[in-house]
Amino acid sequence: MSGLESLAQPLSTLTFCWRVERRDGVTIGLSSHDRDLQIGHVLYRAAPGMTPSAVRSGISAEGSDADVEGALVADAISEVDLMAGRWDGAALELRLTQWEAPGELWLLLARGEIGSVTRKAGAFAAELVGAMAALKAPVAPSTSPNCRAALGDRQCRVDLAGRRRVVAVDAVEDVVVGVSGLEAGVYAFGTLRWLSGANCGIVQAVIDNGADGVTLADPPPFAVEAGALALLTEGCDRQLATCAGRFSNAVNFRGEPYLPGMDLLTRYPGAA
Repeated sequence: MSGLESLAQPLSTLTFCWRVERRDGVTIGLSSHDRDLQIGHVLYRAAPGMTPSAVRSGISAEGSDADVEGALVADAISEVDLMAGRWDGAALELRLTQWEAPGELWLLLARGEIGSVTRKAGAFAAELVGAMAALKAPVAPSTSPNCRAALGDRQCRVDLAGRRRVVAVDAVEDVVVGVSGLEAGVYAFGTLRWLSGANCGIVQAVIDNGADGVTLADPPPFAVEAGALALLTEGCDRQLATCAGRFSNAVNFRGEPYLPGMDLLTRYPGAA
């Protein structure tokens, strides 16, 4: 007997299984059972404190996404990693199986990405953002003088292959990361991804850069040793002049720089 037929039995040995894949490729499995379960090529480690909120499905645009709550598992989901943002945007699957026959029943209950994460007294609560979020998004973008696309995405179409650079960090002081041999302003509004050290895999926003360093929006979550490697990706200030002059990509500019703004409503005859 397999599949949903097992749910009709007088006694069921059901357990929840979570498969979480971070944006840096790290994948873990967790189970609400008190013993580890091997299902396929993934080991679902025992995490009895993990509990999902009520999950319901139907043809409706109402209702909120699910939540996942549980105790912090020191070597799987640590508090420092949660606060550093390693789990933000991670892909998550919630399934139901039987611990006596792991994988024989493999019922998908929810799928989505981890949204906001909160912690309190050694426990955490994570919001599961599902497909419903796409239906709540605006149907058409609002007009804006600046470009609405991100540099290198499907709308922008700028090839970033030659606009990335692996660098060795000299030193870090608060939000300033020392890197030599840079062209000033090229990496402003770009990103820095740590490739080694305690921050490995974390992506941070770059505000500006000079010839000998870059300024981040926030300090690195963990200490950085001299010689740590990072991947710098160029950025764009989303202005038409930059798009046309620096990237020669005005044809893909996703903005309306010449559309009158709200200040048009305050003009009157004789106003300067």
